[in-house]
Amino acid sequence: MSLDGAVERREDPPAGNGNGNGAVAVAVAPRTGRPTYGDRRLRLNPNTEHKPERYDDLETEFDPSIFSSLERHLPPTMLEVPRDAKIQFMKEILARYLPEGERTRVQRHKEYRQKIMSAYQPLHSELYNIEPTTFFVPSFIKAISDNTEESFRNIMSEPSPGVYTFAMLQPNFCEFLLDEVENFEKWVNAVKFKIMRPNTMNKYGAVLDDFGLEPMLNKLMEEFICPISKVFFPEVGGSTLDSHHGFVVEYGKDKDVELGFHVDDSEITLNVCLGKQFSGGELFFRGVRCDKHVNSDTQPEEILDYSHVPGQAILHRGRHRHGARATTSGHRINLLLWCRSSVFREMKKYQKDFSSWCGECQREKNERQRHSVAATKLAFLRSGGSII
Repeated sequence: MSLDGAVERREDPPAGNGNGNGAVAVAVAPRTGRPTYGDRRLRLNPNTEHKPERYDDLETEFDPSIFSSLERHLPPTMLEVPRDAKIQFMKEILARYLPEGERTRVQRHKEYRQKIMSAYQPLHSELYNIEPTTFFVPSFIKAISDNTEESFRNIMSEPSPGVYTFAMLQPNFCEFLLDEVENFEKWVNAVKFKIMRPNTMNKYGAVLDDFGLEPMLNKLMEEFICPISKVFFPEVGGSTLDSHHGFVVEYGKDKDVELGFHVDDSEITLNVCLGKQFSGGELFFRGVRCDKHVNSDTQPEEILDYSHVPGQAILHRGRHRHGARATTSGHRINLLLWCRSSVFREMKKYQKDFSSWCGECQREKNERQRHSVAATKLAFLRSGGSII
């Protein structure tokens, strides 16, 4: 397979479409009879002084935390309106990302998840609530506690621009999570319950959110990944992450062998190797691309190969093209957390320039600037001027 060939898009349901570079004009459905509240443009930066309402009582296909996060981005005129009006406004935004057929599928998945959690008995209950000292290595805890760019960089390597690696998970946590996944898979087989795979590209693995780990992973994203992504990925919604898709993938004999060249349905991807003993399975990265340039050529400086180390994390933009080479022996299992921002995806629809993060857009912009400078110099010379 050519590394620069067509990229296969993962088909998990998107949380929206958006950029992070400007305000968004949000359309309001006509003829509804509902009142208008002036400017209805989302704020780019959250209103940190505003305390959002709780939405735990809402029965929707969206996680209640998404509404609380999105409320901080509402225009000032919307912050003081009745709660029902805010809910309707936010529902209109979010509903555009899930057509009716997709909403039906999501509702069925929600019911499927509830059936599992009502019957499945966890093996390691301590996994379901984050305890930093037992989950993470001390260097990672200290970096998050200090919460500065310097503290993050002290524990990180950046082998290629926008790709960060660092020690993250304790060996015992990795072993417990591996045990839990194995226990869940045995239970699924025993009760003859259908297991939902992480995406269309992996035939093995499990969605961790499906058997009760969603709250833990949400806390992992909000308290431990968001502080880092705010610093290193602000241009792709790193400061507005509000939902996730958490899963494990399995590679080796009688499992998936490799993973084709693709982009993730995420703004930020966390990938942590859990083990076990294996060889091969290297990740290869080939540059960040917007939708328009997803199949463009790879530049030499964008080439990166990365070998997995159990407990070590790699953090990158979801739009960073990558794949996994064959696991040649043993058994490799990785934890993936796709972090998403509904605000970024909403704003992205109204943007045409992605040169702040798309490598090909940046090259085209630089080329246009080069041609403009050259044309200006030529015109100046032809007019009788001189350049010293």
